[in-house]
Amino acid sequence: MLKRLLGCLIVATWASNAGADEASLRTAIQSAYPKVKVVSVVKTPYTGLYEVFLDSMIIYTDDKFSFFIVEGRLIDTKSRKDLTSERIEQLTRVDFDSLPLDQAIKVVRGNGSRKLVVFSDPDCPFCKRLEQEGLSGLNDVTIYTLLYPLERHPDAGNKAKAIWCAPDKAKAWQNWVLNGQLPTGNATCATPVDKNLDLGQKLGVNSTPTLYFADGKRLLGARPAKEIEKSLNEAAKK
Repeated sequence: MLKRLLGCLIVATWASNAGADEASLRTAIQSAYPKVKVVSVVKTPYTGLYEVFLDSMIIYTDDKFSFFIVEGRLIDTKSRKDLTSERIEQLTRVDFDSLPLDQAIKVVRGNGSRKLVVFSDPDCPFCKRLEQEGLSGLNDVTIYTLLYPLERHPDAGNKAKAIWCAPDKAKAWQNWVLNGQLPTGNATCATPVDKNLDLGQKLGVNSTPTLYFADGKRLLGARPAKEIEKSLNEAAKK
């Protein structure tokens, strides 16, 4: 509860400092880097420092964009809070109920009461590790897997189609990620892969696996089972 209150306080404080400078700074950044998507620009409570949210990362700069800090962490010396991590968590949250779960492979364990969405690439080794070490032992959870083949894995799209077009999608996905066995036969159905890719781009999903919990929280990578269990329980309380 204290963490949530602190997060709200930070958002309110930063928002109160907003002004015309944000618009001109956004223009300057976009002019210098036209291919970069500037999601938001916010003046921080720290003198002359601006937070710029680019897709799924934060950089810091001044009002003239005369420098920028990449992959740095903003730490408040009094509270010792990692404000960058807290802001990224706030800015990357989603409305879970708005996610197109009909475009996902659904696996139900136990009563399925807790919910989790995973963007996963069939040829991503970390996705397989997540399934084998992070998800396989979970109970009372519904896992929705959005097939998300990345360009750097040229055969992932074919594997995604074969799995989606199998008579039992959930079984086909589990056979692949746990046992390395793909469905046999020709894959001749329409798939939601293109829609998943569009959705992922809108959400700033640029790596797999990417996990979303029912409270909107996002986690990246093959997280251990204990961390996933903790996030599932926290989401269930809200």
